[in-house]
Amino acid sequence: MSDLSGGADADLALKAKHRDMWALGDYPAVAAQIIPGLGALLVRACRVVTGERVLDVAAGSGNAAIPAALAGASVVASDLTPGLLQVGRQLAHEQGVEVEWREADAEAMPFGDGEFDTVLSCVGVMFAPHHRAAADEMLRVCRPGGTIGLINWTPEGFVGQMFVTMKPYAPAPPPGVQPPPLWGREEHVRSLLGEGVTEVEVRRENVTVDRFRTPESFREYFKACYGPTIAVYGAIADDPAKVAALDRELADLAHRHMRVDGAMDWEYLLLTARRRA
Repeated sequence: MSDLSGGADADLALKAKHRDMWALGDYPAVAAQIIPGLGALLVRACRVVTGERVLDVAAGSGNAAIPAALAGASVVASDLTPGLLQVGRQLAHEQGVEVEWREADAEAMPFGDGEFDTVLSCVGVMFAPHHRAAADEMLRVCRPGGTIGLINWTPEGFVGQMFVTMKPYAPAPPPGVQPPPLWGREEHVRSLLGEGVTEVEVRRENVTVDRFRTPESFREYFKACYGPTIAVYGAIADDPAKVAALDRELADLAHRHMRVDGAMDWEYLLLTARRRA
């Protein structure tokens, strides 16, 4: 019993750490300024229509939930971080749509079996620490014949490589925690969804990011706004040499990916599937 209790306590502590990390900086600004169209693209790929019941998992401030509501769906946006949901409420109000905002763990969602016609996540569920648990939950709450849709950063793309760059400077994750960019690998997602889905469609695409004129401007923006980057810098704040080294490596990464016009192409995996009846 003590081992079980200890495991539960460790999981609660891990989720609290994730909640706090995504509350750092200004992720709603990142979603709105850097990848504003990704959520709507996923909604279109899932063919969301009026009257459907849609769940956006790890919704953040509603990058996909709000476009789904604009398409006429009845939408629930769930996320672990209350502050992101609060921003989403305001954004939905400004756009004149109704969305139900629910604080929820992607690995243990408070929804019934088969409750939703479409279950989707736009660069969100990939950050749940236990991939199998999160995938099982998405399958569980999607009705038979319903749609599951995902956009996730690939390991080989810019964001995946940013996490590779930051990894040596970050504390080691607890046992069993898997790297987020694995969700951007087709074979990994297929293995997670397994026999629970059919009609799987997968493609790799790029989103063009043209906000940054220099590699250093990218780095400073992410140091100020993106929770995972802020957390890594926080872990090495008392070591100026490490801070300087990570500064150089992130700027070098951006430099390698910048085109002549200053824009970058960030690769993602788009996957849609049908929940097996």
